[in-house]
Amino acid sequence: MRHVCCNGILVLCGVVILSGCADDPYQKTKIGAAVGAAVGAGAGAAIDKKNRGRGAAIGAAVGVLTGGGVGLYMDKQKKAIEDQLGKELANHDVELKKLPDNSIEVDLKSEASFPSGSNDVKATFRTALTKLGGVVKQYDSTMVYVVGHTDNQGSQSFNQQLSERRANAVANALLAAGVDASRVRTEGRGELQPETNNTTADGRSQNRRVEIYLKPVVEGQEQEAMQAPK
Repeated sequence: MRHVCCNGILVLCGVVILSGCADDPYQKTKIGAAVGAAVGAGAGAAIDKKNRGRGAAIGAAVGVLTGGGVGLYMDKQKKAIEDQLGKELANHDVELKKLPDNSIEVDLKSEASFPSGSNDVKATFRTALTKLGGVVKQYDSTMVYVVGHTDNQGSQSFNQQLSERRANAVANALLAAGVDASRVRTEGRGELQPETNNTTADGRSQNRRVEIYLKPVVEGQEQEAMQAPK
């Protein structure tokens, strides 16, 4: 798991304190975090316990939700995504669901988003990622996990690398749309977590995908938002 930026390296220094917005009923406060240079797997410094009262390692631009407003906040974000990606959802190029823990899962089908064996986002799909990024940017009380998957065609090593590159490509598209890099994590899981079997063309098609998880950052439960999706 790693922080993402366009050149693969994220360096955020210092502590930034952002006050809560008075006109946002779902966002109690903004918390700053000191985040060191991030290269490779794992990055992020814990918030100073003495000054913040908690040790959650979250990014400088991440909002924190109070428990009672989490469900409504995430419902509003899901509705905003539906409004922006209506065409893609209707074509089943994108699938969207809310999970029991209030996270939102956005599944991107590889046939719509990437050429075969490539990590270059299709030109016809870039607009969809830009629209998605615009929504995610507005709802900044969430961590963003981008997870790549492949079928089992080719070597396991190639598939692992391809899944990582595709996850990074999607993450970079979200960053280009204005999503703060401190919120974003990427991971490739190669061929290890298929949705169905790889014995048919349709099954392999379903297994080639990129999943985006939007996890709410809840006051007192910040570490849960930092955990990778299963």
